[in-house]
Amino acid sequence: MECCRRATPGILLLFLAFLLLSSRTARSEEDRDGLWDAWGPWSECSRTCGGGASYSLRRCLSSKSCEGRNIRYRTCSNVDCPPEAGDFRAQQCSAHNDVKHHGQFYEWLPVSNDPDNPCSLKCQAKGTALVVELAPKVLDGTRCYTESLDMCISGLCQIVGCDHQLGSTVKEDNCGVCNGDGSTCRLVRGQYKSQLSATKSDDAVVAIPYGSRHVRLVLKGPDHLYLETKTLQGAKGENSLSSTGTFLVDNSSVDFQKFPDKEILRMAGPLTADFIVKIRNSGSSDSTVQFIFYQPIIHRWRETDFFPCSATCGGGYQLTSAECYDLRSNRVVADQYCHYYPENIKPKPKLQECNLDPCPARWEATPWTACSSSCGGGIQSRAVSCVEEDIQGHVTSVEEWKCMYTPKMPIAQPCNIFDCPKWLAQEWSPVTVPSFFVH
Repeated sequence: MECCRRATPGILLLFLAFLLLSSRTARSEEDRDGLWDAWGPWSECSRTCGGGASYSLRRCLSSKSCEGRNIRYRTCSNVDCPPEAGDFRAQQCSAHNDVKHHGQFYEWLPVSNDPDNPCSLKCQAKGTALVVELAPKVLDGTRCYTESLDMCISGLCQIVGCDHQLGSTVKEDNCGVCNGDGSTCRLVRGQYKSQLSATKSDDAVVAIPYGSRHVRLVLKGPDHLYLETKTLQGAKGENSLSSTGTFLVDNSSVDFQKFPDKEILRMAGPLTADFIVKIRNSGSSDSTVQFIFYQPIIHRWRETDFFPCSATCGGGYQLTSAECYDLRSNRVVADQYCHYYPENIKPKPKLQECNLDPCPARWEATPWTACSSSCGGGIQSRAVSCVEEDIQGHVTSVEEWKCMYTPKMPIAQPCNIFDCPKWLAQEWSPVTVPSFFVH
């Protein structure tokens, strides 16, 4: 019986063809990469904050064209800009304020969210309807849209994920958590209807707490919206929202639009203060306000560490607990604050065994016997043995060598070492003679 068979010529030819094709494919990839020089160093970031772009170049070493790109990009400076820095697109528009347009100076404001060409620099002359494209391309790192991380690079809008990586499709959830599941906030929506009152000029519509996102309110009617704020430090403020525009209120960007029959208020967030939206009655007719926002769950259950073990050796148990934690003040608060949110489910205690190692052998002594003498020095004794205790708490005697690392307790000791009491004779008194012998 044969243990193996000789390969046929056809199979050998197929195998050799496969090896030749694989070799050519690998060689062609090496040749293609070998036509390029190494990538150069990364350029300086186009921005110092707010997310910019940096590029790296490589040179084609072939006399013919090379496959692939000679430039690559990456994001950089992915830290928030201070509030006073202003909008990057607005900075580029204002840079043209000292350049005449058709013989006249203008103060230029940015035109954002152009659906056709978001990466061109279109600006509007303040106080006019004049909109001009002042540059075909904005600077690298400019956001394509105000509420997106996508950025313009070399005049093209590039996708940027919340992980700040080019080409990434990872997005923030409504709570602002990158690639989150939406469990750290709750949707709040409602409607308010004003009630005409001769004695009441204003009323509170809704309180929107610190950290809230995607705030949108629409007032329909003749009344007017205004804002009251309170920072975590206790500073209070007020904004009347008298005209259309984008304002910075306690470091939170507020977009307000005022129309003859309605007002629209938007705040992308996260809010940097507690906001109270109020309504100022005009007195002519009722108004309605619809609002929606995502409120952070600022009180969350936090599992504690395991409590100390119930036994130092021989096997014990330990438990965890849960405490209500205030994410704003970073401190533990009463449980009732966490019970306020239905989404908050208190974690169940965890139980685990601990200190399972057997307790080390130890010396154990019986009580001392009675002293052999009530005074004058005696001896009392006791039995000392080496014992071990198991997990169930049972104590058993073991060989004495197991206790050799601890000194053995004495088995005898002196007792009642004070002197015994005894009779002591004094000197005789003088002899006395009876009185009837003396005349």
